[in-house]
Amino acid sequence: MCGIAGIVSPFSALVQPNKVRTMTNALQHRGPDGEGLWTNENNSVSLGHRRLAIIDTSDAAAQPFHYLHYTVVFNGEIYNYLELKDTLQKHGYSFTTQSDTEVIPAAFDCWGKECLHHFDGMFAFALYNSRDKELWIARDRFGEKPLYYHASYKQRGQFEQFTFASEMKALWAIGINKELNGTMMLNYLTLGFTQNPIKPTQTFYSNILSLPAGHHLSIQPEKGKVQMKRWYNLSKQLSASPPSGDRGGNESALIEQFADLFNTSVKRRLRSDVSVGTSLSGGLDSSSIVASLLDNKVTTLHTFSAIFPGFEYDESKHIKEFQAYYKSTSFDSHFVTPTANGWITDFDLLMYHQEEPLQSASVFTQFAVYKLAKKNGVTVLLDGQGADELLGGYKKYTHWFLQQQLHNGYRGFAREKRLLKENSFLDKWDIKNYAAAFLPERTAKQLQHKAIIQQKGNALIDKDFYKKYHNDDTLQKPVVNSLEDILYYNTCTFGLQELLRYADRNSMAHSREVRLPFLSHELVEFIFSLPTSFKIRDGFTKWILRKSMETKLPAAIAWRKGKVGYEPPQKQWMQQPAAIEMIHESRKKLFAKNILDAKVLETSVQAKAAHEANNFDWRFVSAAAIM
Repeated sequence: MCGIAGIVSPFSALVQPNKVRTMTNALQHRGPDGEGLWTNENNSVSLGHRRLAIIDTSDAAAQPFHYLHYTVVFNGEIYNYLELKDTLQKHGYSFTTQSDTEVIPAAFDCWGKECLHHFDGMFAFALYNSRDKELWIARDRFGEKPLYYHASYKQRGQFEQFTFASEMKALWAIGINKELNGTMMLNYLTLGFTQNPIKPTQTFYSNILSLPAGHHLSIQPEKGKVQMKRWYNLSKQLSASPPSGDRGGNESALIEQFADLFNTSVKRRLRSDVSVGTSLSGGLDSSSIVASLLDNKVTTLHTFSAIFPGFEYDESKHIKEFQAYYKSTSFDSHFVTPTANGWITDFDLLMYHQEEPLQSASVFTQFAVYKLAKKNGVTVLLDGQGADELLGGYKKYTHWFLQQQLHNGYRGFAREKRLLKENSFLDKWDIKNYAAAFLPERTAKQLQHKAIIQQKGNALIDKDFYKKYHNDDTLQKPVVNSLEDILYYNTCTFGLQELLRYADRNSMAHSREVRLPFLSHELVEFIFSLPTSFKIRDGFTKWILRKSMETKLPAAIAWRKGKVGYEPPQKQWMQQPAAIEMIHESRKKLFAKNILDAKVLETSVQAKAAHEANNFDWRFVSAAAIM
C-alpha cells in the first residue's frame, strides 16, 4: 500500500522531477517508510513513489522498481503473488525479491495486458515499457485503490502534459486548480449523490478525472496520446466463464464452496511481513472475518472497534457475545468512543484526506478506528466492505427481492414478506412496490422524475446555480427486474465506490492498509452466479453467509434480526453549540460562493441521524470543507 505519482509529456521541459517529488511529498501519509523517483532517458516520463512497506520490507523491494526493460510504481497488493511466481518461474522468469511488486512486470512480459486477469488483488499501478515507449496505468476490478489524473491540451488529440497520482492533493500541490464540478455539487447537496452514474470518470472537480474501476490507460508519452479501455466487466466475465455456482450442484455443496472461497480470500489477505489485525463491529460481516482468521490459526488477534455506550445503536453487546463464544481465544481488543468534540476537532483533517464530500459521520467513526490501529502499532486491517452490496444486506434490497418473488408466485411472496417483517428487515410494503414489480421501466422513470422535482424544488439552492448545473440525465435510475440487477448496479456502477473511497482515505490517513476479503473477484463472481434464494431466504438477508457461519458464530450474530448501520450518534453531535456554529459558517461559505440561496442564512439548523433522509446541514458542512 503506497502512494504513486507521475508526469508525462512529449515536451521534456514539462517533465520536471522536482514537481513529481512535490507530489509524492503530498502523499507522505500513504507511504512513510520510503520514497523514490525515476525519470526515463529522454525525459518524457517521471515516476514517483511513497512506500508503506508490507511485503518484503527490504530495500530490494523499493520503488520505482526495475525489471527487464520495465519500471513500475505500484499502490496496493497482489494477494496471489506466491502462486503467480510459481507459474511465472515455470515460464522461465526469475525473481530477486520476496515482494509482490516484482510479479507485475514479469506477468506483463509473459501475458501482456491480459496479465490483469491473473491478479487477485487491489491495485493502481503505472508501468513504463522502455522498449515500446509506452506507459500503462491500470486499476483493480472494483476500485479499491484510487487513481486520479489531469491532462492539459493545446491541440486536439495530443496532450501537452498528463499528470496522475493516488490522491488529488498531489495534483493540487503542483498548482493544478480546484475547479468545482457544479453538477456533482448540486446533485450532492440536493440528493446526496457522491458519484455520477453515467460518467464514472467524474469527480467533484471538473479538471480532475478518476480512472474508473476495472479500466486501464495506454499512454504514448512522445506522441501525447492516451487511450482508456475497460479491462474487467463482471457481467461479461460471468457470461464468458460462469463460476461453478451457476452450474447447479446441491445446496450443501454450494454453501461449502462459498465458505472455501471466503476462507481462501481471508487467508491470502493475511500475507504480510508486518502486523495484521481486523475491525470488529459485532455485526455479521466483521464477525465472519474474525471467525475465518481463527480458522486460519491466527495466534495473536488484534481487533479494533468503535463503541458508543448508552447510544441505541451501540454494538458493545454483540462484540462481547462474539468474544464470549470464543472464550478460549486470547483477543487483544482495542476500543475507541468517537465524540462530538473529536469530530469537530478532526473534521478538517478528515476532509483533507477524503477530498470529496461524505454521506455521514459514520466516516469519521471509521477514521477513528484506523487511528486506533496506528496507536497500537497494527499496520494491516481486514474489513467487511462489499458484503452488503454482494449479498443483499441492506433493508432496501428486500423490496426488490419481494418484487421478484411476486412474479414467482403469490404464496412464496407472502411468506417471505411476513418473515422479513417479523425479522425486522422490512419496514414498509405498499401499492408502489406492487407497481414496481410489474412496471420496472416506468418505475425507473418515475423515480428519476421524483429526483428531478426534488432537486428543482429545493428552496435552499441558489436559482442561478441550479439553472447552470442541473443535468437530469445524471439523476437516472436503473431499471430493476430482479434483486441481482440492483446488487450489480450498487457493486459496479453506483454505491460501493463511495465506501471504498472512505476506507482507502481513512486507512491511508494513518498509514494503515485495509484489506477487503469480500471483494475477492473469485468470491464476487461466485456470489453473482448463485440464485436469488442464496442471498435472501426465510426472512433473512445474506443467507448463504449466515448459513456458512452458523457453526462458527453465536446464533445471536449469525441469525441476528434487523439491520444496524455503522452509525455514530450524529444527531446529538450536530446539536452541540460548536457544531451549530460550524454549520452556520458552512452555510455562509456556500452562500458566498453563490451555491446556496440567502434564505439558508435564516433557516434553523436541522440535526439529522447518520442515515436519515434530507440530511442537508450535514451536506453543507461536508461540501464547504472541500471548497
